[in-house]
Amino acid sequence: MNVTTLGLDLAKRVFQLHGVDKEGKIVLRKRLSRSELAEFIAKLSPCLIGMEACGSAHYWGRKFQSFGHTVKLINPAFVKPYVKTHKNDYNDSEAICEAVNRPNMRFVPIKEIEQQDVLCLHRIREQLVKNRTALANQIRGLLSEYGVIFSKQIHNIRKQLPLLLEDIEAELSDFARAFFRELYEDFTILDKRIKSCESKIEALFKAEKRYQKISAVPGVGVLTATALVASIGDPKMFKNGRSMSAWLGLVPRQASSGNKQVLVGITKRGDCYLRKLLVHGARSVILHADNKKDSRSRWILQLRERKGMNKTAVALANKNARVIWALLAHDKDYEQAA
Repeated sequence: MNVTTLGLDLAKRVFQLHGVDKEGKIVLRKRLSRSELAEFIAKLSPCLIGMEACGSAHYWGRKFQSFGHTVKLINPAFVKPYVKTHKNDYNDSEAICEAVNRPNMRFVPIKEIEQQDVLCLHRIREQLVKNRTALANQIRGLLSEYGVIFSKQIHNIRKQLPLLLEDIEAELSDFARAFFRELYEDFTILDKRIKSCESKIEALFKAEKRYQKISAVPGVGVLTATALVASIGDPKMFKNGRSMSAWLGLVPRQASSGNKQVLVGITKRGDCYLRKLLVHGARSVILHADNKKDSRSRWILQLRERKGMNKTAVALANKNARVIWALLAHDKDYEQAA
């Protein structure tokens, strides 16, 4: 069985394989369980294996590479046009096998386990922050039914709720005080877990020079630096800075036809978490640009005057993404604008 290209449809327990030889003739159609997959792939002669970039793809990619195979991950949206007739496991594996051989196909780099460690830490922190925000909103909403109003800032829960629970004149029953005290305990636990994640991210930041290199860019802090570098891996997988910015979904979406070029809102492709960090970092820079006289700040102020705050934030995030790519790809230090 001379398989040169293998399309593999990933799943939790059952995997569909579709293999062809160098002439494109089908030589393998097989359905394997999870326990059988690694052993079967290990026995195959080195070949090109294509998979969709979905859950567990990076794990299987690293494992198959250790067997000597060439592994390429494809965005599922780029596989869909190659699916013939109905969608099922067999048709999906056949489409992957066909798509992976396309000369202009774009691939997703396989993440090393260290990259996944950092990104998992970010995902855990992000979920904890969402849970804390939801809990704070619930506390504020429930208190409003007792005539107690807290403003939206999260620190008001930390400062005012303990005082309220100790205030004997507050119009709260003993029953209400008990469950609000439990909610406050849950809130403090989430606070501690978020701080624990942030301290671990800070330690990773201090141990890696690449994180520190791009943190010199205005609007890029510890969270942005660690998440970006861990997600990018090798910056040379992008042809230039614009390619990385497009990967982040920060470039305009085209609706062009004929000789008429039409650009609309940003594409919002890629990781929304990375894009959010860059845009929020850009907002912080814009808010402090009024008191500065360097060329970058002057450009920000002029753009804000013409386009408004939101478009300026996205434009600056786009610019920062390109600068970050240049720093990483060419191993240079950031030079402050004059």
